[in-house]
Amino acid sequence: MTKPRLRIAPSPTGDPHIGTAYTALVNIAFAKRHGGEFILRIEDTDQARSTPESEIAIFDSLHWLGLTWSEGPDVGGPYVPYRQSERREKYDEALQVLLDKNAAFKCFCTPERLDLMRATQRKQGISPKYDGACLHLTPEMVAEKEAAGIPHVVRMRIPKEGTCTFEDGIYGTITTPWEDVDMQVLMKSDGMPTYHLANVVDDTAMGITHVIRGEEWVPSTPKHIKLYEHFGWQAPQFTHLPVLRNPDRTKLSKRKNPTSILWFKAQGYLPEAMLNYLGLPFVKLNEGDEELMTVDEFTDKYDFAAVSKAGSVFDIQKLDWLNGRWLREKLTEEDYLARAAEWLEGDIPKAALLLAQSRIVKFADLWPLVAFMQTGANLSFTQETFSSLKTDAATTQAILRMAVDVVQNLTPETPENLFEKLKEGGETLGLKPRLVTAPLFLAISGSAQSLPVTESILLLGKEESVKRLQSALNILK
Repeated sequence: MTKPRLRIAPSPTGDPHIGTAYTALVNIAFAKRHGGEFILRIEDTDQARSTPESEIAIFDSLHWLGLTWSEGPDVGGPYVPYRQSERREKYDEALQVLLDKNAAFKCFCTPERLDLMRATQRKQGISPKYDGACLHLTPEMVAEKEAAGIPHVVRMRIPKEGTCTFEDGIYGTITTPWEDVDMQVLMKSDGMPTYHLANVVDDTAMGITHVIRGEEWVPSTPKHIKLYEHFGWQAPQFTHLPVLRNPDRTKLSKRKNPTSILWFKAQGYLPEAMLNYLGLPFVKLNEGDEELMTVDEFTDKYDFAAVSKAGSVFDIQKLDWLNGRWLREKLTEEDYLARAAEWLEGDIPKAALLLAQSRIVKFADLWPLVAFMQTGANLSFTQETFSSLKTDAATTQAILRMAVDVVQNLTPETPENLFEKLKEGGETLGLKPRLVTAPLFLAISGSAQSLPVTESILLLGKEESVKRLQSALNILK
């Protein structure tokens, strides 16, 4: 295999999609395995929707994930520029080649006519595609319409008969009758190229040897292959990745699932866990095999033969499970504490943060769990706070009074006795440990679920713990 060159070409329109990370990961792994290069190109031909802010978000989100590229708009390279909006001259030249070869034609159909055409085709049970109304315009007719200032697009010509066949890295041999392929718009009425023309031109100019992209582009691949033929260029090898799906098997969409990489970053997911999860559909795992893997391990293990052509469900619960395992098993204490510090809004004892490590799924869970460890934290007790307990008010007060007595009599030499002392105190009240600790959780942390209550009392110290227990008692009185 010659040194492979791969790319992704995301559009800077809105938040960067998790599918971009999914595709980038596989491209990077392929390039690494085969000693190739991975580049980033920005597909900003939709000038109405493309924004500099979205482009920066693409860079930031991919960098957050730890994904890098050897060439791109931000790092340069031998094929600058890497923004398609800055390469219009190359597309204009390519388009003229197609027009001169009669491989493309100018279409003056109005949007209204095209809408009516598609509606009529749908009523007839036909898949909507251009009907060729402008195919037979003479050069004189075209010149007359252009002179009159009538807007037009440029479409590619498609054979009327025969088939297009290509080999896909996952789906194998794919054959499409040309009669099912639309006469794709190559240049829009504003003079900007569409994805179809721009990517064929750029992939050739930049020496792209392998195109790995989402399966939604399978129907467009015959158009791209035909463009390569018209230009006399070598087409790259195509591999189409099955799309990520919602739990109901529909295509992943923000209406049913978070799809923005930035959302997952804001929720405190680990970038390593995100990439681990996105790579799982490409790795054959037998029962009992380890699912945790780094990008380097994924690069060694991925296998297109392992991929389900039906697509993989993006399951947030599975991601949570995997992210939790990364937090507990993969991060060193130093690394965990450094990352945790970014999520804190106040000083929290190191020991409390380490207790929380095994109890959080993602870093957004951390502060709500440990905030009570601040000295003087406002826990905002009310009688309603304790109404959900299985003990009545009188019993709850008795538990709290007992706890005050136990904590006040703690000695630094015997902190390990705290649980036993509370357990013994509960037994004198005729209560099981679970009923004893429930009101203590509320009094100490303000929450029914928190860090272990005995460890929390010891970390807060005698004075602060007694103060909180007494405050809870005062509320109940």
